[in-house]
Amino acid sequence: MSVVDDGSLKHPPESAVDQRWKFLVFYLCFYGFMTQIRPGESFITPYLLGADKNFTTVEVTNEITPVLSYSYMAVLVPIFLLTDYLRYKPVLVLQSLSHISIWLLLIFGTSILAMQFMEFFYGITMAARVAYSSYIFSLVTPSHYQRMAGYSRSAVLMGVFTSSVLGQLCVTVGGVPFMTLNYVSLGFMLFGLLLTLFLEQPKRSLFFNQSGGPPPSELDRMHPVGDKPVPPAPSHWRSSALFRMLRELGTIAKLPQLRLWSLWWIFNSAGYYLMLYYVQLLWNEIYPTTDNRKVYNGGVDAASTLLGAITAFAAGYVKIRWARWSELVIGGVTAFQAGLLLLMSTTSNIWLCYGAYILFRGSYQFLVPIAIFQIATSLSKELCALVFGVNTFFATVLKTIITMIISDKRGLGLSVHPQFYVYFAYFTLLAVVYLGAAVCVAVTHRRRKVPQEPAFAKELGSPAEEASGKERSLEPGSVHI
Repeated sequence: MSVVDDGSLKHPPESAVDQRWKFLVFYLCFYGFMTQIRPGESFITPYLLGADKNFTTVEVTNEITPVLSYSYMAVLVPIFLLTDYLRYKPVLVLQSLSHISIWLLLIFGTSILAMQFMEFFYGITMAARVAYSSYIFSLVTPSHYQRMAGYSRSAVLMGVFTSSVLGQLCVTVGGVPFMTLNYVSLGFMLFGLLLTLFLEQPKRSLFFNQSGGPPPSELDRMHPVGDKPVPPAPSHWRSSALFRMLRELGTIAKLPQLRLWSLWWIFNSAGYYLMLYYVQLLWNEIYPTTDNRKVYNGGVDAASTLLGAITAFAAGYVKIRWARWSELVIGGVTAFQAGLLLLMSTTSNIWLCYGAYILFRGSYQFLVPIAIFQIATSLSKELCALVFGVNTFFATVLKTIITMIISDKRGLGLSVHPQFYVYFAYFTLLAVVYLGAAVCVAVTHRRRKVPQEPAFAKELGSPAEEASGKERSLEPGSVHI
């Protein structure tokens, strides 16, 4: 009996793996999409200031909103560690329960303390986002990492966009009250909890649940074979793996591009999220309407999300010599953002303020994938996750310090307009520093230029030119400008 090899039985295990991978992609993307459907989120501030809750602007600005920064900083590190130790799914369940708590407090809470607890749970949900972004890497093989990350991020962005459009249509076209939107959001969060319960529990994670010992990092592979190994910490290998990565952070900090983009992540993201927390209060001051149909927060969030997705996608096609132009690009974008903040602070036209906000978010999202690439391009995924975690922690600490000084009633307790002047000054200072660094890089590069060689030396090719050519060939970016 002969069997015709038509290819259908050639690799049955691989076919099963492919089918499983496709199912995981679909379910995770569906989960990421549905958990973003919160149509009431774009209208939380006008809801708190309106007749439903009737809080004052001072209470929301200086007593309620600052709790978000404090709670985020308090829970970030514990959740980061628990995410890996508990293998993601329990933290995703915690995130869903926190989302449900937020909307229950928004619907039934009537005191400032209740709204402060609402912001506390909001901080938990923000810190728990690392569970979803890390979870995807524990279920698929390394060959699928890039596609999986792209699919999951696209699903999240589409969820945010759909949620914003849905909320705006309900308010403007349907005349739906903000309270009803909150009930709808609560329903979606309950459905999200149900989806979370059916997520698969990964058997491994990045740090604490490795099988067969921790894989060597990229920095280990860069060390010569003859180097004397560093003895591990006198504890379980799980602790020694984390200890080794913490030790290597010192080495990573010496790499110029990693250091530059990490500093951008810390300083610029701190200012970005502060603007994000308080911008709805600014809109309410510029255009304090009592007609809910004329509140366009959802549409603005949808437009900014769409522009952010477009700019993030376009950033993947920008190919320049980042070792030479990074400071100039960062400085130019930061200066542009400072100008947008000045416009938002001074204009009395709500549409100009909306437009500036959309451009601000789009310009920030343009640099995010570039920063991710520059940081992750030469690191293992374990070190990459650790670097992003450390950067996020320091950004959160900085954001909390600024909040304590300028927003909290125990500090300066500034109203929202003066706060945006502070943010403008903050981004202006950052732009000056980045552009000054760009000038230093340009001067250093000019000084390092090889002097002109005689004609016969050029024909033979000088050693300096050979070294320069090798350097250029190893530098990232295929387009030289």
